[in-house]
Amino acid sequence: MTSLRDLRFFSTAQHDCSYLDDQKAATLFVDPHAHLSSSTYSALSDIGFRRSGNFIYRPNCPDCFACIPVRIPAEAFAPNRSQQRVLKRNADVDIQMMSASFTQERYALYDRYIRKRHQDGDMFPPSQDQFSSFLLSTWSETCFVEFRLHGQLIAVAVCDWIDQGISATYTFFDPDLASRSLGTLAILWQIETCRQQGLYGVYLGYWIRQSAKMRYKSMFRPMELLIDREWLRVR
Repeated sequence: MTSLRDLRFFSTAQHDCSYLDDQKAATLFVDPHAHLSSSTYSALSDIGFRRSGNFIYRPNCPDCFACIPVRIPAEAFAPNRSQQRVLKRNADVDIQMMSASFTQERYALYDRYIRKRHQDGDMFPPSQDQFSSFLLSTWSETCFVEFRLHGQLIAVAVCDWIDQGISATYTFFDPDLASRSLGTLAILWQIETCRQQGLYGVYLGYWIRQSAKMRYKSMFRPMELLIDREWLRVR
């Protein structure tokens, strides 16, 4: 494992924030030429870094600290009534861990999801190259968790295995099945998988209190927030 002390970091120039109006953002990246591994990423996850393709990053905004890393401790988690209904509603869904790779079936679902749900986001318009450069990596231990209904692919959760559990990289699903709450189902599956395997929990990325897009993350309790380099539990 590469020591964190040996890593070099680079920051982007300031740019418009994707989540908060009238805010400028900057991003801190691990040197892309560094020898990266799942173990290195595990250590970086505990200090708030995330993966996008082969790159590891975290917000580095000079005047804003709204992006807070969050994780869900699996052993302490219990689904609330709404989440229990999601599990019951999707009892007919088959779930299977698969290797991380590009397939036309997965891309077709990703393309529909981005075009219908994220036309205002950085990933629009989608492309096959973007799918691979965003979700796949040459060094991470990644799997694609497939959710199927009567054989049809309806959701994919991209999961990075780290020493502490699962880093939930991304989930995309059939936008016409919103009533099934497939994004919630994917997180519940990841939490339960961590619990069954005796792993600490699920790293959900960044939570922004002011962002409606991030509100779903606060529905999983207890959650832990990384504040001033310390994970604090919120019930």
